[in-house]
Amino acid sequence: MEASIISEQAIAEALDSAISGNRVMLFMKGTPEQPRCGFSLRVVQSLRDVDADFAAMDILPDPRIRQVLSTRSGWPTIPQLFVDGELVGGCDIVTEMYESGELAELVGVEQPAEAPVAAEPAQAPPLQIQDPPR
Repeated sequence: MEASIISEQAIAEALDSAISGNRVMLFMKGTPEQPRCGFSLRVVQSLRDVDADFAAMDILPDPRIRQVLSTRSGWPTIPQLFVDGELVGGCDIVTEMYESGELAELVGVEQPAEAPVAAEPAQAPPLQIQDPPR
């Protein structure tokens, strides 16, 4: 066996270390600077909007990272947010918690005065038919 091949045991230990070593730990597709899926982007935005200090790990470099993580957490989807070593949930749960103010409370920060509402895609105003000038 090649020394550069990482075992599933080593992956599990790295995941445990990340969870125990970081109060707020996000497992995501991509990085906070370059999320690779919309769900990961939404969770990163929610954490940034409440000014949470968090660490993140990209699960994409090795498919076993996702497998081992999901087996350990019992949660099948990515992203997965852990706070104080406990699984909080994925994108939908984090988004709901953000909107209700629970996320700020959970991570120990002050809820922003006005939590931004998820922006709707910008749309052009409806066309108007006007009478021609006389």
